[in-house]
Amino acid sequence: MNSIELFTGAGGLALGTHQAGFRHRGLVEWNEDACDTLRKNASANAVPGIDHWRIHHADIRILPFNMFGNGDMDLVAGGAPCQPFSLGGKHRAQDDARNMFPEFVRAVRELRPRAFILENVKGLLRASFRNYFEYIKLQLTYPTLTKKHLEDWTDHLARLEKVHTRGRFPGVHYNVVSQLLNSANYGVPQQRERVFVVGFRADTGLEWNFPEPTHSEDALLWDKYISGDYWKRHGLSPRDPGKGVALSSVRMRDLEDGEPLKTKPWVTIRDALADMPAPRADRESKEFSNHRLIPGAKVYPGHTGSPIDQPSKTLKAGVHGVPGGENMIAYEDGKVRYLTVREAARVQTFPDTWHFEGAWSEAMRQLGNAVPVGLAEVVAKSVAAKLESTGGH
Repeated sequence: MNSIELFTGAGGLALGTHQAGFRHRGLVEWNEDACDTLRKNASANAVPGIDHWRIHHADIRILPFNMFGNGDMDLVAGGAPCQPFSLGGKHRAQDDARNMFPEFVRAVRELRPRAFILENVKGLLRASFRNYFEYIKLQLTYPTLTKKHLEDWTDHLARLEKVHTRGRFPGVHYNVVSQLLNSANYGVPQQRERVFVVGFRADTGLEWNFPEPTHSEDALLWDKYISGDYWKRHGLSPRDPGKGVALSSVRMRDLEDGEPLKTKPWVTIRDALADMPAPRADRESKEFSNHRLIPGAKVYPGHTGSPIDQPSKTLKAGVHGVPGGENMIAYEDGKVRYLTVREAARVQTFPDTWHFEGAWSEAMRQLGNAVPVGLAEVVAKSVAAKLESTGGH
């Protein structure tokens, strides 16, 4: 099945959809360092089958999408720049020049894929953005109902709502669903919440739902404090759940009295980095690329790091450099250190063969903007399975 990837960044979503069985006809990205990362990995065939990737360093606003095909596209995927809606950004939303949702809608309108996957930050669900989020979904539902010249987006939303409530539309349209997914619930060693919007072209007649979580915090608590398997696995002595762990007596009693959970335990930072050597500041690891210690990590309010025996906090890119609080490991003895680029890549579930171009701050920016590969793959595999169940266009 063929696809295109928009706003590709360092390649998290693109790699996840590739591993789900899609073959990209093109990847579009504006940032030069991110394009260098993509080219480097494609030329080295860092993951089998990506040596054919065609990376377009281009302004998507002037890109003609018909260059990727006409009428035979299976999937359009991408994560429009999230800064306009990010909790850590300036919150300008639809008024922000970086708002690229209209370009994703244009890609769907011009290519008419059988399905699309759009992802973005949790901040898109804030009350102040709620109407605009509904506007995005309705545009994707009826991509051919475009905004008129000089029409305000709220007036366009009203027109789309009228069409939607009428319940019938003869043109091309999509059945659209959205959900907030926590990456940790799908085996990613990071509590990263992302909004996914998925649509299937209505004439495919396909029914689809988001994949069920495979991992849980309760299963991790069971593994630590009921069976003790977590500590045994790492060759450590058991820890007291009352030490640094916020557990209600009711919840602990329920875990003790219950059966082992069907989900797997959340993956922790310690789990993710267990087979890696400690990084050094004086030289990079010979075994792992991008694995070099950056000194200077410090703790202060709002900048405390991620406990090693929990999934990482959300890695963030920041506007000016790297906000190190989310990019530090916090050890039990109170010490902290920055994650190396390779360790951050592990937290984002990139394969060890994936190299990141640019200085440390730039590589961490790419990682902070990326979709976890593992989460992207879970969603994309589910979409691919549904498309393969019918075949054709």
